[in-house]
Amino acid sequence: MSSQSNSGSGPSSGTQEALADVPQLPLIAAIASFSYVFWVVGGMEMVERLAYYGVKAVATLYAKDPVSKGGLGVTMTEFGTILTFWALTQSFVPVLTGGLSDRYGYKQTIFCSTIIKIFGYLVMAAFPTYWGFFAGALLLALGTAVFKPGIQGTLVKCTRRDNSSVAWGIFYQTVNIGGFIGPLLAGLMRKMAWSHVFIACAVIICLNFLLLLTYKEPGKEERLARLEEEKKNGKPQTNLFKESLQELAKPHVWTYLMIFSGFWFMFNALFDVLPAYIDDWVNTKEIMHTLFPGGKSTNEIVNFFVVTNAEGTAIQPEGLLNLNAGLIMLTCFLFAALSGKMRATTSMVIGTLLASVAMFMCGWSTGGWMCVFAITIFSVGEMLSSPKFSEFIGNFAPADKKAMYLGFSQFSLAIGWTLEGRIAMQMYDHYASKDQFSRDLLIEKGMAADAVKAIPNGEAFQKLVEFTHQTPEVVTQLLYNTHNVGMVWYIMAGIGVATAILIWVYGQWIRGLAKSQPPAAEAPREAAA
Repeated sequence: MSSQSNSGSGPSSGTQEALADVPQLPLIAAIASFSYVFWVVGGMEMVERLAYYGVKAVATLYAKDPVSKGGLGVTMTEFGTILTFWALTQSFVPVLTGGLSDRYGYKQTIFCSTIIKIFGYLVMAAFPTYWGFFAGALLLALGTAVFKPGIQGTLVKCTRRDNSSVAWGIFYQTVNIGGFIGPLLAGLMRKMAWSHVFIACAVIICLNFLLLLTYKEPGKEERLARLEEEKKNGKPQTNLFKESLQELAKPHVWTYLMIFSGFWFMFNALFDVLPAYIDDWVNTKEIMHTLFPGGKSTNEIVNFFVVTNAEGTAIQPEGLLNLNAGLIMLTCFLFAALSGKMRATTSMVIGTLLASVAMFMCGWSTGGWMCVFAITIFSVGEMLSSPKFSEFIGNFAPADKKAMYLGFSQFSLAIGWTLEGRIAMQMYDHYASKDQFSRDLLIEKGMAADAVKAIPNGEAFQKLVEFTHQTPEVVTQLLYNTHNVGMVWYIMAGIGVATAILIWVYGQWIRGLAKSQPPAAEAPREAAA
């Protein structure tokens, strides 16, 4: 049995020991145990995410905004092509860059990634076209792919098994501090010009050069000593691509990554599809009417943090979506402590089911407050699932392959995000495209097909309002009542439920493997799975 595990057909005894539960320190004790490098890494992640989500939170809106308003004026399916290649680059490249970080140093790869990302933002600003944004997105994706393994590898090496749950929770919290501020900045900048969003993000990411001056790579001495020993003994360096494939081929690794890709499908839909859905269908004015007399806010500070439109009468999609990052920013450490009391897969199952409920709620109603409630439920599910996913794979990774395995974690994201970028965008155009529905109704109302075809992308709804002489609210309700708009969310909810079931099955499988080991390898009997 033992030799079989070592051959790659299942987790080795060493890996299974890594899967074993380790009692976690209390919250305050865990926080006190972190080194300064942990906080430097958190700061770099916060800056990187601030700039990244400054673009990601509004990318869908930029794509569907008419050219006359400075946007790309493309359909969701056309934007999905960008997302597909963005996802493939950002998520598959770390399978190799993780090994590079382990071999050549985390600091070097973090520095290189920052340079690449700066160029990505500047290309988006300089070339406001479909292909310009496409090129900028690929550069941004490449920079992120180089950045992630080094940052997460550092996190694993500067924490211990007994404080890892709180460490990943707080790290995820710093991610969402940046993720919260980024959309606020983007919401302000895009009121001036879309190019201002990209230029601001390029300036922000430069702050990581300052943080790199205080960064010290944990385990650097051991890495250099190992390389020197290999050089002295004349031992040739292994082929990173081959080594990565060998590790990735282990059943407990690739199965885990494949299963969790369903969660990433839903996760990315929140950022890629929900902004368009809110923009097209959700009545955020009802939220303003509840919060402010007369349904309007004239306070500039409030309008900045809520991200209202220029008139202060409605909340922009990035503002409503920013509730997700805000909740995680404020409460993730609490949910990290809660998830630390559960098995890893139990926490992920509960979190994925909650996210699935949120998907269903999005399709159930176009009410603004229902959308707020759905985003809140999704955020709780995300806090129970996403940090635990990275913590789990970081814990069972071999000591000298932490960044490599955390690079593998992007493989799961690659599958989910790539499929979402292609499938979810097409589903939206089929089930929920307000622009396409408006074109169909214009023809039905008597407008010539050639005239409808000549309407620029993103402007058909306004043309329908003018053609019917009705208010936007009335026309929106008419389109909603005559189409099954919520179906796109019901399908996503189904994917989530299936994912939760498979995670539970995976946990049972891992525990079964642990119980089948001989007494010398019984440490995993209380497997983290």
